[in-house]
Parts: sequence; C-alpha cells; structure tokens
Amino acid sequence: MSAGAAPFTWPVRVYWEDTDAGGIVFYANYLKFFERARTEWLRALGIEQQRLRDEVGGMFVVTDTQVRYQRPARLDDLLLVTAHVLEAGRASLTIGQSALLQARQPDQAPELLCTGTIRIGWVDAGSLRPQRIPASVLTALGPPA
Repeated sequence: MSAGAAPFTWPVRVYWEDTDAGGIVFYANYLKFFERARTEWLRALGIEQQRLRDEVGGMFVVTDTQVRYQRPARLDDLLLVTAHVLEAGRASLTIGQSALLQARQPDQAPELLCTGTIRIGWVDAGSLRPQRIPASVLTALGPPA
C-alpha cells in the first residue's frame, strides 16, 4: 500500500452469534472481525495464506494485540473493518485496524467503534520458528502507510 492510500476495507454484518446478553458485540469478537479483514486484504493483494504455507512452508501468526473500544456495535449493524501496514520488519508486520459503523445516511461519515494494532510474525510452518517474510509478500504489501 502506498503512502496516503486508503486502508483496505471489508464489510462485516453483526449477527446474533456476535453479541452478548446485552445485545452488543462481545468484545473478543472484534479480533475475529480484524482477522477476517486481514485475511481478505491479503487475498485481495494476491497473497493466499494456505498457498504460501503449501508452497513456501511458512505462515503468519499473531504475536501481539492491542485493542481500544470506543462505542459498541449492535445486532444487524454493518461494520467497515479496515487494515493497513503500520510497520514492516524482516520477520513481522504491525497492522493498524479499525471497526467503523457504516453511516446510515450518504452525507454522514462512518463512526469509529474500535481500533486495534495487531502484530503478526512469519514462522516456519513446521517448527514455528521465526523466519524472514518472503520478499514477494513484502513487495505485494508495499511500503507502510
């Protein structure tokens, strides 16, 4: 992703299974939403994780998460979940993510619900030992925003 480019955005609908007894999205489910958006973002860039594991023998694993909750999402809400590279190292990436409530009116902006910083490391699929991220993956991701 080039500097200044908009982050990747993936729509997520809130279902019953995503909510708690109070009818709001259970806090841990934002991590699931972030995971789906990261996976679809990589897929949109031509990076299929299973193919990488099969052909290169490596995979990404989450090594750290930080999440800040602003406002709750509720049943049937349509969220826009974003992903973009904040920092790229030789063996890890730091990904900035957010979950926004899609605006109900065309003249309104989406409302920020949750932000996250997710660090993922590249490891050998067999040993789970850290390795360098393949150059082809780093090239597809582009420079950090």
